[in-house]
Amino acid sequence: MTFLTIFLGTIEFPQMMLILAVVLLLFGGKKIPELMKGLGSGVKEFKKAAKDDTVAPTTTVKEEEAKQ
Repeated sequence: MTFLTIFLGTIEFPQMMLILAVVLLLFGGKKIPELMKGLGSGVKEFKKAAKDDTVAPTTTVKEEEAKQ
């Protein structure tokens, strides 16, 4: 079970239509593509950062101590 399923139950078609209608009313039709583009680029950056997690740090603790 996911977090949303535990606290909200299952979200079915009528609930999704209501959520989409509220989002459309709040942001308007012209603003939604911009929001989705921003969300997509944010997810892309997150995945890129997660993939690059194996990159070694540029300096080690011993190098920092040697500089002091």
